[in-house]
Amino acid sequence: MRIALLGAGTVGGGVIEIVDSRVPSLEVARILTLPGTYDDPRVTYDFADIVSDDSIECVVEAMGGLEPAHTFIMESLAAGKHVVTANKAVVAAFLPEFCAQAEESGVGFFIEATSGGGIPWIASIEKARRIDRIERISGILNGTSNYIVDRMAKDGAEFADVLAQAQALGYAEADPSADIDGIDVANKCIISSTVAFGTLCRRDIPVHGIRNLTKADLDTFAGLGYAVRLMARASRDDDGYAACVEPVLLPLASVEGNVPDNFNIATLVGTTVGPLKFYGQGAGALPTGNAMVQDLLDCAGGERPVYPTGETLSWKPGLLRADYVFRTAAALPADTPGTAVEVAPGYVSVGGLSATEAAALADALLAEDPATLMAAVADVD
Repeated sequence: MRIALLGAGTVGGGVIEIVDSRVPSLEVARILTLPGTYDDPRVTYDFADIVSDDSIECVVEAMGGLEPAHTFIMESLAAGKHVVTANKAVVAAFLPEFCAQAEESGVGFFIEATSGGGIPWIASIEKARRIDRIERISGILNGTSNYIVDRMAKDGAEFADVLAQAQALGYAEADPSADIDGIDVANKCIISSTVAFGTLCRRDIPVHGIRNLTKADLDTFAGLGYAVRLMARASRDDDGYAACVEPVLLPLASVEGNVPDNFNIATLVGTTVGPLKFYGQGAGALPTGNAMVQDLLDCAGGERPVYPTGETLSWKPGLLRADYVFRTAAALPADTPGTAVEVAPGYVSVGGLSATEAAALADALLAEDPATLMAAVADVD
């Protein structure tokens, strides 16, 4: 199968390396890049060279961002070409549109590499759903944020110092907002929840990141018996679901609380299989490239994924409840739900909040004290 690659950066370069060296049944025929960024005779600077080439059966989108990725994916599908993508932002934003065009054109749209890097996460969800109703999913789905928290804990370092180290190593971008504010995890949570629960997940789920995390926070939480990780969480019942992204306090001995460096872990809970955990590299050239090549082989073998494109479950934020710890210099509002208890100087626990209520409370506290930190005390499957 002849393929064209959109983007030859970290992930695109991984696809090229794997296909060229290990998969003779696939051929990278064209590579779309910006001028001067990649030296290869297959390079083109004009997308029309790809979309008009009838010999190219599949387009591999590894550009990232919303545009021109959205336009190029739609034009590729409309031209009767299969599409494989690792772009979680564009999939979270436009999945129904992509699926509708793929169905109309009779081609496949593949998204394994959007969530969990080299971990076969989406495929495992789909396989579990053949038998089980998936009740819950959760996970550490961003290697950059996990690297920062893990190195802070192990090295006794401050957030800014470890972030700079992550940027130097190439784990974090110059603007790290997507990673440390939970935006990247939110896109993966939306996609994962959509596939797991069989309903199109709303995009405005509660999201809070780790930007305000300090070494003193980690020391305090460790004294209370907890590690901290930025996690996606989602749950469903018979007719509803809820999802969120937030810092989570985990028992020091838990698997999730000990995930090192830039690794990821994802968990699903099925009605008969119970909890299943998937651990591995959540990003990087070869792990993510591996996931994309797996999709390419599935495509060549005739598989055509079908993803949910409609809202079959209602939004029920009460399905995600936990005690939340807030570190803040602001006073809790008088109408704060639940019972507030000081668990350490400057740290107050508020019991039984939904993730939506906790996010709203955190936003109110942040307005008064921009250094406020929120973390959920969550059960671990």
